[in-house]
Amino acid sequence: MEWALANLLNHPTILDKVKAEVDSQIDQNRLIDESDLSRLPYLLNIISETLRLYPPAPLLLPHCSSDDCIIGGFSVPRGTIVLVNAWAIHRDPEQWSEPTSFKPERFESGDGNVNRLAIPFGLGRRACPGASLAHKMMGLTLGSLIQCFEWKRIGDQEVDMVEVEGLTMHREKPLETLCRPREIMDKILSESSRNV
Repeated sequence: MEWALANLLNHPTILDKVKAEVDSQIDQNRLIDESDLSRLPYLLNIISETLRLYPPAPLLLPHCSSDDCIIGGFSVPRGTIVLVNAWAIHRDPEQWSEPTSFKPERFESGDGNVNRLAIPFGLGRRACPGASLAHKMMGLTLGSLIQCFEWKRIGDQEVDMVEVEGLTMHREKPLETLCRPREIMDKILSESSRNV
């Protein structure tokens, strides 16, 4: 979530585009809910692009080869422990144009298929069982933050995107930003105070 917000703050045109999408697809008298996510493809592209650049675990969980096989031209004997570097795959210039740039549009294939090289949660039968829940929770949370608040950087300088090496991908410095409630917050708060 922090990576997504930081990227949006550094790319105000992308933030404006997703805000317009949320405003046009969601009734401004209620908060976003799970059924709305299918109507917010650009928001989902932002999440996919964020997870491509900043996978939660840069190295996926170790796997053990069940048979002799060849991976990337290398012979891998049965029983070998294989580590997949998702961070390197997601930034491979042979697979991605401008691999270090934040471009949610790269996930607009038009056919509903996401690039299979984006594997922040792994692939196949050993993929993370919580991947769909993570996507939904990120969609609901990020969508709500965009729907309910105006976001701005502190000062004119871009948000620092330096990563810390480790088992999980996190920022070197915590995100600091300014937010201001949007008009919908007055409606929601006044409605909830009437229901109390």
